[in-house]
Amino acid sequence: MKPKTKKIYETDPWLAPFKPAIDARHKRIEAERTKLAGEGPLTDAANNHLWYGLHHDPDGSWVLREWAPGASRIWLIGDFNNWKRIDAWALKPIGGGNWELRVPAGFLSHGDLYKLFVEWPGGGGERLPAYVRRVVQDSDTKVFSAQVWEPAQPYKWRHRAPGARPHPLIYECHIGMSSEQEKVASFEEFRRDILPRVQDLGYDVLQIMALQEHPYYGSFGYQVSNFFALSSRFGTPEEFKALVDDAHGRGIAVIMDIVHSHAVSNEIEGLGRLDGRDDLYFYKGAAGHHPAWGSRCFDYGKDEVKSFLLSNCKFWMEEYHLDGFRFDGVTSMLYWDHGLGTDFGSYEQYFGPGVDENAVCYLGLANQLIHELNPKAITIAEDVSGMAGLAAPFEAGGVGFDFRMAMGIADHWIKWIKELSDDDWNMGSIWWELTNKRADEKTISYAECHDQALVGDKTIIFRLIDKDMYWSMEKGSQNMLVDRGVALHKLIRLVTAATCGGGYLNFMGNEFGHPEWIDFPREGNGWSFAHARRLWSIADNPSLRFGGLQEFDKAMIHALRDEKVLDEAPVQLWVNEGDKVLVFARRNLIFAFNFNPSKSFDNYGFGAPEGEWSKLLDSDELRFGGFGRLPQGERHITQDGQLKLYLPARCAVVLKKVK
Repeated sequence: MKPKTKKIYETDPWLAPFKPAIDARHKRIEAERTKLAGEGPLTDAANNHLWYGLHHDPDGSWVLREWAPGASRIWLIGDFNNWKRIDAWALKPIGGGNWELRVPAGFLSHGDLYKLFVEWPGGGGERLPAYVRRVVQDSDTKVFSAQVWEPAQPYKWRHRAPGARPHPLIYECHIGMSSEQEKVASFEEFRRDILPRVQDLGYDVLQIMALQEHPYYGSFGYQVSNFFALSSRFGTPEEFKALVDDAHGRGIAVIMDIVHSHAVSNEIEGLGRLDGRDDLYFYKGAAGHHPAWGSRCFDYGKDEVKSFLLSNCKFWMEEYHLDGFRFDGVTSMLYWDHGLGTDFGSYEQYFGPGVDENAVCYLGLANQLIHELNPKAITIAEDVSGMAGLAAPFEAGGVGFDFRMAMGIADHWIKWIKELSDDDWNMGSIWWELTNKRADEKTISYAECHDQALVGDKTIIFRLIDKDMYWSMEKGSQNMLVDRGVALHKLIRLVTAATCGGGYLNFMGNEFGHPEWIDFPREGNGWSFAHARRLWSIADNPSLRFGGLQEFDKAMIHALRDEKVLDEAPVQLWVNEGDKVLVFARRNLIFAFNFNPSKSFDNYGFGAPEGEWSKLLDSDELRFGGFGRLPQGERHITQDGQLKLYLPARCAVVLKKVK
């Protein structure tokens, strides 16, 4: 008999006073599930995408359906009728605010452009269907139109999904800026040129940004207009399927940044006033407008909206064989004030009137749906508030995410680098911030993600080295600032990854210390692509030091995977603030860090498990851009509970138990 799962308020006594609120939240999610799906699976209630939108019937005819209860008339306009509102192309109301048009075979063709023209009392305008699957932008007029997409040869999948990722090692990427050329890169170019690099580095999950169609390229994909449409600026649906398929063949799972936290406010391209109403998909009044992002906020309490978003999850998983999602902007969803300016310092804030329980309910349903579709799927919440239970199992009283982003870690690295001298780094604080998490939740740790690489911020490597990166990264250069930066870049990544609470993430190019920030083409920079790309050639140039950082990242990731390090929690063995030494064990490895900027320690002793140990990884190796101060092939034996090592300044050593 399976043991009963303990509730989060049974394992955390601080949550005990909130038992009624947690139970009520749990019951509400169950009630909403029953309301949508009855006693059947939730997946059967998430099929809006199979009914709404434009669909090709087996007999060659077409059917188009739209939910627009505020509309008085709707026409289909496009290439096929010279963009005219013709009675023969008018949709008919069929009840429940739904409209339908049936088009005989031969009137629509693959590649045709189309839109809806919607009239409502007092107005009207062109709109794109809410469930449109293909949207393209005219290169001259910059106008977006829906496109009939029905290729003669559907894509044939070749590879199965790679399976569960209990400890994902995530490579975060953006397709468009993945080329070294100053342009928008394509799915096919990424598949051909970048995917092999990801495989070689050892990452087993690819997290792709900006897949849902967005009118403004510089929004990084976070101002979505068409939730079911793959962004056409990167290529075709078939080319994206080939990328996912190839990744699966290489043993790499693929997840996407899904944006359900808000929608672009655009009306012609997006969901705004689709039928003339301001609140069709969004909250009424001020609640429907995001004060910081200038976007629209979904009404998660409306059944039609929940079905829209749940169907969106199912669509991306089934159509493109995705292995899960990172839900963007979860904090903004969870709280009526979107978490703006809020210091989340008490549990009351997780269960009080400031919480949008509609959004919590939707996220609980979304996690259930995703795991019904694929029990091995990955769901990650981007939440800075630390809401208790967000990444705890539903049966334990949680919302059901597999992981939450450990967003505070990157902030602390910035703080330590920016505000403290190397002599003032506190080993106990570093250990605490890297390992502090709820026992009932798993987290994804990262030293930096795309956020830290944007204009207005700085990457870790640039904070460490600054302008000297531009002329002192040759291997033969003598520059103490560069030496420091290269050494600490490796230590920061290793200690973050080796202490992670479930998984680890790196943003594309940061593994080799990409020197440039990210600045998408915009009016302020003359619409330049100069900083919306990745300089892979500097990592491959044997005369530069970037390659050593890349080789270290590769060795680190492979060590974590090969040794199954993340299967067990880290255990602190030694902290010495004066020496700036931190040592911990994880599974069959010992990680010893000397963050001291000037002192190397010979025969440095610390308490360690019994056994014989060999060196698995050494950040000071010459191939990693180090100085080669540690001898190779040595073995170390624990004697009287003590292990003694040579620990050079700004160096990390990883030992593996061999006996």
